[in-house]
Amino acid sequence: MSLKALSFLAVLITGALLIYGTLDMPPWGDPNAPAALHVSPRYIEKTVEETATPNAVTSVVADYRGYDTMGETTVIFTAGIACIFLLRRDEDDY
Repeated sequence: MSLKALSFLAVLITGALLIYGTLDMPPWGDPNAPAALHVSPRYIEKTVEETATPNAVTSVVADYRGYDTMGETTVIFTAGIACIFLLRRDEDDY
């Protein structure tokens, strides 16, 4: 089997697994989804009490999901630095 065919097979298998993994998800915007029934109401009810932040969006991003947000920021910063290093010009290039 050639490398191209093996790569195509790997992509097909990965795609099939990703599609299979989404079959149990609730429909988009479903008001009876677990996130809408359990997570969102708790954030709305407890955000001021637990975080002392009146803005619910800010409290979720900064307080409840702080480490996740820090990880995402680190990835974006690292990608930006990598782009700068790849696209920079040396003094000798002129």
